[in-house]
Amino acid sequence: MSQNPDAPSSLPEPPDVPAAGARAVLAALARLPQGALSRAFGRVADVPLPRPLRRPLLGAFARAVGADPGEAELPLDAYPSLNRFFTRRLKPGARAWPGDPRVAACPVDGAAGQMGIIRQGRLIQAKGRQYSLAEMLDDGEGWRRFDGGTFLTVYLSPKDYHRIHSPCGGTIGRARHVPGALLPVNVPAVAHVPNLFARNERLLCYIDGPLGRVALVAVGAYNVGRISAAFDPEWNAAPGKSEWVTNRNGAEPATKTYDPPIPVEQGDEVMTFHLGSTIVLVFEPGRMTLDAGLRPGGKVRLGQVLGQG
Repeated sequence: MSQNPDAPSSLPEPPDVPAAGARAVLAALARLPQGALSRAFGRVADVPLPRPLRRPLLGAFARAVGADPGEAELPLDAYPSLNRFFTRRLKPGARAWPGDPRVAACPVDGAAGQMGIIRQGRLIQAKGRQYSLAEMLDDGEGWRRFDGGTFLTVYLSPKDYHRIHSPCGGTIGRARHVPGALLPVNVPAVAHVPNLFARNERLLCYIDGPLGRVALVAVGAYNVGRISAAFDPEWNAAPGKSEWVTNRNGAEPATKTYDPPIPVEQGDEVMTFHLGSTIVLVFEPGRMTLDAGLRPGGKVRLGQVLGQG
């Protein structure tokens, strides 16, 4: 599908259909208790590693997925579990930020997904598939202020840095947790599962600043259901648990409002994926022109300029 947001409308393209094997796996996962299985995987990732085994085990994992331990803040033997390595911070200076209030910077390392203009409240998920902004935000009529604006999707893989940073300066006055499914967000799932980003569990916040209101949506996935809120550490705590907001048994949708709003600078850490998934950035109409060099599937890095306000 053309990425030109001003291209004339035409008949909908048929969606790409993944191979039969991938469809069968997705159908099976849809019938399984995704939250419980993801929580079980999370417990495995939290198992303490004896210090003598940390370097060989975590090093082997890093090599297998293509992660770069040389960028990590700490040596491998300082991470007591797989999850702690996944949520590693970067060394100071490993990424640069533009420091310009007129631009949006990439909040994560990953690969660009679909991007363009939100039309009649619909965003592109994949060729021939769209989804509802109202359903993704699940925040009443709040979606309307973004209709006609710009969106960008970024996918994280196991090799990527998993902390999420603010793409711009401003304040966080409102945030929302929306429980949901935990289906995979890999290429076959994005191509095949309708309304995937509006079905999966997610944590989102609104950042108000020089670029207007920006919605930053962190979408969970299978085995990746835990997302924590650095902008509100108290939200992460729950009886008998800690460190994350999402993938809690029996959780209900929740909205947080902050008075006064929480100030953030461009590049401040705001959330963390406790294994990795997808983020969707949404901008108001007339507030953001995406960089012409962005292409679906292209690599993007934390702090990279995504567009000009």
